[in-house]
Amino acid sequence: MAQVVYIHPENPQGRLIHRAVQAVRDGGVIVYPTDSAYALGCHLGDKAAVDRIRHIRRLDKNHNFTLVCRDLSELAVYAKVDNQVFRQLKANTPGPYTFILRATSEVPRRLMHPKRKTIGMRVPPNPIAQSLLAELGEPLMSTTLIMPGDEYPLTDPDEICTMLDHSVDLIIAGGYCGLEATTVIDMTEEIPVLVRAGMGDIAGFDLAPH
Repeated sequence: MAQVVYIHPENPQGRLIHRAVQAVRDGGVIVYPTDSAYALGCHLGDKAAVDRIRHIRRLDKNHNFTLVCRDLSELAVYAKVDNQVFRQLKANTPGPYTFILRATSEVPRRLMHPKRKTIGMRVPPNPIAQSLLAELGEPLMSTTLIMPGDEYPLTDPDEICTMLDHSVDLIIAGGYCGLEATTVIDMTEEIPVLVRAGMGDIAGFDLAPH
């Protein structure tokens, strides 16, 4: 059975954040809230935990996993960006965006898109997510908590506990999240491409025409 910890959505309790981070460091899979929806997360170097997330969501090898970061300070370690792209990222983070970027060799190959060698990166403003990342001290490997066959993410902590009690190690009940996933923008081309419209406003990006 999963541990369930009730964390205040605005003022996260440090001891409970520490417990969640310890679960990640011990190789566990956790559920945590973001600004857009609940997400599944694990340590980015843990293959077994990543495989468990693939199984929960029935993801194929072409799925773009996301590195959820506290800020852009870790960007250069995991992604290749030029100054123009960095300025756009800086102007729109933290926020409800996932950016597809070219991955560096620091990203485990199993997390990259197998052909394009890309990785998603995101900086959520959610206080619980920010506290988790600050305590962990590195990005969290993550994907939105959308169950197979569902159109929308799970948003009710009680429903999450019922459905995933035996599939994950720890569930953070941090209040209700939105039903809308992030806006996904591919920043690997000269002109950014909108991959998925979501919560994030696209007005600040000079996107390629559809």
